Amino acid sequence: MAHIAIRTDLSPMTSREIDLGAGSRKTQPRATRPRWERVLLIGLMVASIVLIMLTLVTGIQRAHADSVAYLIEVTVRPGYNFANADAALGYGNQVCDKVSQGRTYADLIGDVKADFQTADEFQASYLIDKAVNELCPAQIWQLRRSAAHYQPQGP
Repeated sequence: MAHIAIRTDLSPMTSREIDLGAGSRKTQPRATRPRWERVLLIGLMVASIVLIMLTLVTGIQRAHADSVAYLIEVTVRPGYNFANADAALGYGNQVCDKVSQGRTYADLIGDVKADFQTADEFQASYLIDKAVNELCPAQIWQLRRSAAHYQPQGP
């Protein structure tokens, strides 16, 4: 029978030391954080999770149409003379349709000037701006790209 003796000079091995191989590396005992740091860390993690969940549940705010704001801005301002609110909304939606079809800003300005029989560049750009910003905000970037190098025509 083999001689079995207990050696007192050996230290207990952790599972990490066993996985690494006995004696290959000594691990340092992990320093524990003070209680306030642990509480703070847990609080931050919980707050982060709650904020992420709220974002997922509520979703990102989408741009939405505001026909009332459009109507107020174009019917109170003189120069357009729409027959009624439906006519104003219809015209604004036509502007949105033209933008979504890829019409250039210069074409839109020309259309508005012709429709309202005016040479006023500001009046035309104001109506286009209000229509796109209030009725079809998803088209704003398309309009901006089209208007990037626009030069107003001379008087």
